[in-house]
Amino acid sequence: MLRPQAEAVDLDGKPDLKNPDLYLTDDFHDIFRALRVEEPVYWNPEADSTGFWAVTRYDDIETISKNPKIFSSAKDMGGHRIFNENEIDENDTDASMISMDPPTHNAYRRMVTPGFVPRRISNMEDRIRARVTRLLDQMPATGQTEFVSSVAAALPIEVLAELFGVPPSDGPKLFEWSNATVGEDDPELRVSDEYMRQCVAEMAGYAAGLWEERLKNPGEDLISMLAHSKVGGEAMTFPTYIGTFILLVVAGNETTRNSISGGLQALSQFPEERQKLLDDPSLIPSAVQEIVRWVSPVLHMRRTATQDVELGGKEIKAGDKVVMWYCSANRDETKWKDPYTFDVTRYARGDAPTQLGFGAGQHFCLGSRLAELQLKVLFEELLTRFPDIEVDGPVRRLRSNFISGIKEMPVRYTPAA
Repeated sequence: MLRPQAEAVDLDGKPDLKNPDLYLTDDFHDIFRALRVEEPVYWNPEADSTGFWAVTRYDDIETISKNPKIFSSAKDMGGHRIFNENEIDENDTDASMISMDPPTHNAYRRMVTPGFVPRRISNMEDRIRARVTRLLDQMPATGQTEFVSSVAAALPIEVLAELFGVPPSDGPKLFEWSNATVGEDDPELRVSDEYMRQCVAEMAGYAAGLWEERLKNPGEDLISMLAHSKVGGEAMTFPTYIGTFILLVVAGNETTRNSISGGLQALSQFPEERQKLLDDPSLIPSAVQEIVRWVSPVLHMRRTATQDVELGGKEIKAGDKVVMWYCSANRDETKWKDPYTFDVTRYARGDAPTQLGFGAGQHFCLGSRLAELQLKVLFEELLTRFPDIEVDGPVRRLRSNFISGIKEMPVRYTPAA
């Protein structure tokens, strides 16, 4: 079957965290604030499945993330989404490394790691800055534009094309496929089941073509690394490659795009914080951490208990779903002073805990440094060129319980002279 659409359930006044409508506004933060105090490990029934444990505190999420033997990501245990990935047959893919446990996860992760080493990432900065400059040059002289399509979505998809060694003209299709892959609960993105099947088939076919080409003519790109790397002396299987390709498309696009959009939205809501960056641009690299904390571009990740275990005073049984809500952990009052304040100096002071927007433990985001670099360069150039840029109209959000996404965000600014 295709990825199921989330069904809301009436819980007699208690919150249904699976309901994607909950995340169309920022009001959901109040629900998580109450849960952290009253029931930090919370049983959430489901209309179409067994229910899950919702884990909302920072320390508990770190504990889960660093204990893969007890809390499994493996596809055959259900995978990393609330729905059971082992029940999905929308394509001929096998598990990607995000739905694997050690030691297999580590072996596949090592295949891709050379593409994200610090020296390689730092060498991309000039090209990223050139892309940002070009995108900003194209912003209308009217002083108004839709920011997601014109800048926030365009930059990471162009960077992803470079990583894959494909022409920038392929970017729009990668963008469309990424949206379809994570947008199963948004009617604008899941136009129909047939459209979703078409997107998955097109993406798999495109990935297959790259695989065949790189087997014959390897380069320095990520696809070549996957096609020619080995795990335990064995080459990556084609179904695993397809799953990994889909993971890279989504991870390379969604988190960065939505952190850019959400970061600009935060700077519009807190103009005094934007002024701090204008007065002292050296704060921007550390402000990126605050942006990712504030946005929490991935709302949750799931694990499955492999044995009976106690967590937060609750008895979790083997086989239970355990869902870690990063958006809640990143507002945990026991870890941050004034967590509901957007503070661009927070990480410059050096006394803030690591934000969990990139996950923790074994599955910490492999591309985090590249995402941070894109955010840094984007806000350096954007605030230099358009220091008064701000949101100017309704922001349309993605209907999703998985990705904290912005679909449309109109902005206004004084055009450069």
